[in-house]
Amino acid sequence: MDSPESPIPATEDAELLDAYSQAVASAAEAVAPTVVHIDVSTPRDGGTRRGSGSGFFFTPDGLLLTNSHVVHGAREIRVATQDGERFAADIVGDDPDSDLAVIRISTRNASHVRFGRSGKLRMGQIAIAIGNPLGFEHTVTAGVVSALGRSLRASTGRLIDDVVQTDAALNPGNSGGPLVSARGEVIGVNTAIIPGAQGICFAVASNTAQYVLSEIIRHGRVRRAYIGIAAQTVPLPRRLRVALGLSQASGVAITGVEPDSPAARAGLLVGNIIVAVDGIDVGGADDLLRLLGGDRIASLTSFSVIAGSEHRKVEIVPTELSRP
Repeated sequence: MDSPESPIPATEDAELLDAYSQAVASAAEAVAPTVVHIDVSTPRDGGTRRGSGSGFFFTPDGLLLTNSHVVHGAREIRVATQDGERFAADIVGDDPDSDLAVIRISTRNASHVRFGRSGKLRMGQIAIAIGNPLGFEHTVTAGVVSALGRSLRASTGRLIDDVVQTDAALNPGNSGGPLVSARGEVIGVNTAIIPGAQGICFAVASNTAQYVLSEIIRHGRVRRAYIGIAAQTVPLPRRLRVALGLSQASGVAITGVEPDSPAARAGLLVGNIIVAVDGIDVGGADDLLRLLGGDRIASLTSFSVIAGSEHRKVEIVPTELSRP
């Protein structure tokens, strides 16, 4: 008769953890002290609306990254750290187009994150979300990177590009918290879930977040170019594409031109169709918005335009987009 199996010898807890558990636990332990709970009071309809979210330190002197939709329009922002300290916070800069914002508290020795390069991510890679969902502070969930290169519509209507899709469970209150790799590096900023869906959550990629926070620190805002048109995506008839040697199936039709705008001064007219900017094909309005970044402010920019049956180049010097 076979002898009963010997019991597993007692060992240290760390030795019992498998490789996956060790990776998640190590990353969570490293990043959790950088994550904060954010409470917000916002004026609304003659009263006050209260909300909450997450954020994380990216410098030791009190700069935090969070979502724009967490703090936008806030009258009062309170931050609670992992060790229970509470601080009043101020908004340094807010960019609704990327759903990111930078806030600041008064401290000099905050634990802060390291950013990873989201351009190096692979599908299936471990993704760990840390935040304060539904009021449960410093909650850790883990999953994988489900997809890369997604686009997400911001509250302003502009597309956020290069969004990371993950199945790490997120809930209201996770917004603004970090999505981190097994190495404990931030690979995204948790920003959205699809209500009713199972395991479909999104984070603004770390490369985008680093660009936005650097612009906010430098200028107090993210600078974007403006030419002064209203436009919509339209299909290009096949006959026209063949005649003009165009590769894309659609372009951007101008439906309005603001007086004395860069577009008006350059001679663009309602009905003109933009098909390229500086030689880069423009297949829709989102492509055009993406190409009008801060690097084109005050820079001579070439627009390829269809006017009637004529294909011509128009040179425009965009100005900086101003927000009310």
